[in-house]
Amino acid sequence: MSESDFLPEGTLRGMPGPLPAGERILWRGAPTWRGVLTQIFHVRPVVAWFAGTATLFGIAAAAQGGVMTALSVVGPTLLIGGGGIALLTVLAWLVHRTTVYTITDRRVVMHVGIALPITLNLPHARIEAAGLHLFADGTGDIPLLLPPGERIAYLHLWPHARPWRVSRPEPMLRSVPEARAVAECLAKALAAEGPRVAESPVAIMPERPRASSAQPGRLAAAG
Repeated sequence: MSESDFLPEGTLRGMPGPLPAGERILWRGAPTWRGVLTQIFHVRPVVAWFAGTATLFGIAAAAQGGVMTALSVVGPTLLIGGGGIALLTVLAWLVHRTTVYTITDRRVVMHVGIALPITLNLPHARIEAAGLHLFADGTGDIPLLLPPGERIAYLHLWPHARPWRVSRPEPMLRSVPEARAVAECLAKALAAEGPRVAESPVAIMPERPRASSAQPGRLAAAG
């Protein structure tokens, strides 16, 4: 039995219920699996670490016992490294497949979670500000700053949370494709909410190097 079996007919995937009358969807998407793999699970340092370790062990073993000894030492390291990288790749794909980000003219909805999915309902009126971290490939992260009294557990959000903001977690749309266009779409929606939100537009931050309620008027997390 899937989650959709408990939702009213006509509910879009990733939404807590049918759209109220007059609400429009502006954008829907998900993190790219490559972005999750490189920016969240940091696969490049992992590959570099295993490659460097295997090289050092191989050189030391070859100096002492020849090529066959080197292969017997390097083989297990490469096998473990390959298994770890494969596991990270599967996890990245699962994050991509199970996540749905939706921006409407009234709220941001984040459907996240692999084993225990939840749906976060973030009305524009409760979003104090938003940011944009661009990556070289055009993807980007869009963090959302909530009022001090609105708190969502960091572990419930991860990996869809701004890193290191534990005391005041910030929900974040991770590795969004065509992130600049998505951020501009969100900026217009926030500005349309009123002067308070319009004073905190989406800010373009420096580019990083590549290396439970269905009502839009409430902030809620639905399991």
